Amino acid sequence: MKLPSCLNKGYSYIPTQNDPEDGTSFNLRHKDDTLDRLIHGRPYVETEQGPRFRPCAPNDVLARLGDKWTILVMSHLAVVPGHRLRFSTLKNGIDGITQRMLTLTLRNLERDGLLVRHYFPEVPPRVEYELTEMGAGMLPALEGFTSWIRNNWPSIANCRRAYDEARQ
Repeated sequence: MKLPSCLNKGYSYIPTQNDPEDGTSFNLRHKDDTLDRLIHGRPYVETEQGPRFRPCAPNDVLARLGDKWTILVMSHLAVVPGHRLRFSTLKNGIDGITQRMLTLTLRNLERDGLLVRHYFPEVPPRVEYELTEMGAGMLPALEGFTSWIRNNWPSIANCRRAYDEARQ
């Protein structure tokens, strides 16, 4: 059985009699010799107090993917042929983003390997940004996430309103 990449180090797969067919939950042995379960890619240990989850993805990666601008930049690059755009085109295509925030977002995405920066030593200099294979591979996950948000946003807004009204 192939483990999720975040679990390859420190875990070994322990087959059990009751593993579900869909592979969403199974036992793992952690390097500290505790027996873990895995559900939807997240490891956890059953304790007397209930399930206890261990971090899997680094928090900064999750924070990056959930920030205000990353999904918009990735989406903008996704809709153009070749997934490649100039800085000015990206800036003009994302309402409200400042030059500084776009620069920081692009640098962080480049650092994470989700896009690559192409510099052309022309006069004036030209810079283009392109999704990497890993960045393009993230697009289906973003699509699922943004679809879920779009489908549930009215309910979330109603729940927030009801919560706020109940506390006034």
